[in-house]
Amino acid sequence: MSGGLYSMDAKDFDKTLDLTKVKPYGDTMNDGKIQLSFTLPVPSGAEAVEAAKQLIKKMGLDNPLVVYYRELTPGYTFFNCYGSCTHTVDFSSIFVPKVESDVMEMGETDEYIRQNIGRKLVVVGASTGTDAHTVGIDAIMNMKGYAGHYGLERYDMFEAYNLGSQVPNEEFLARAIELKADALLVSQTVTQKDIHIQNLTELVELIEAEGLRDKMILVCGGPRITHELAKELGYDAGFGSGSYADDVASYIAQEFVNRIKR
Repeated sequence: MSGGLYSMDAKDFDKTLDLTKVKPYGDTMNDGKIQLSFTLPVPSGAEAVEAAKQLIKKMGLDNPLVVYYRELTPGYTFFNCYGSCTHTVDFSSIFVPKVESDVMEMGETDEYIRQNIGRKLVVVGASTGTDAHTVGIDAIMNMKGYAGHYGLERYDMFEAYNLGSQVPNEEFLARAIELKADALLVSQTVTQKDIHIQNLTELVELIEAEGLRDKMILVCGGPRITHELAKELGYDAGFGSGSYADDVASYIAQEFVNRIKR
């Protein structure tokens, strides 16, 4: 096509990337385009669209555009919108604490434990407190694992005990002591009112009161768990969304060996 924007070749678009001034892009580098959706508790109509545009502007986005809106139920309207972000971030200055271990496959981890430890590692896991969700702890512990990543029960060199859900911290620790656990895995999915923070903190305090903190590797995981948060709460490592049994197993094995060497 000729004329206007459509006469431009790909080479004419801005491809400049400055990692100290990173912003979103949709069609061309640095255009700042963002797609967002939300619901407002207002009746559908022209006023609702204008309200959505004003809200987008207050979010720091220019050129607000409502491309779709629909009444969900009387008095509530859903919107799909676009806007241009005016802000940037300095990507080069970002540092995110991460678990420091080399991820190995199941067979490699088993062999690593045989060669460097010489016995099975005992791991006890559970969804503790009032948390009734087991999908996270099952993905890491159960033999079938998740998405092709076998759980710790399938490893030759782990003796894995999955205690399930809604396990009180006191009961969890008592069972770990009974089984002479080398590592504890805590899964937390329920996070309303930061109940996971309270529950995770309570477990650390119980372990410290028993004088066992240095004798157990303490790991937590869940959708709102980060390694940084885990460390702040007194854990050795934290695994968030996108983590698999390989990640956890590799970390436990390598951390155990590191402690032997200290």
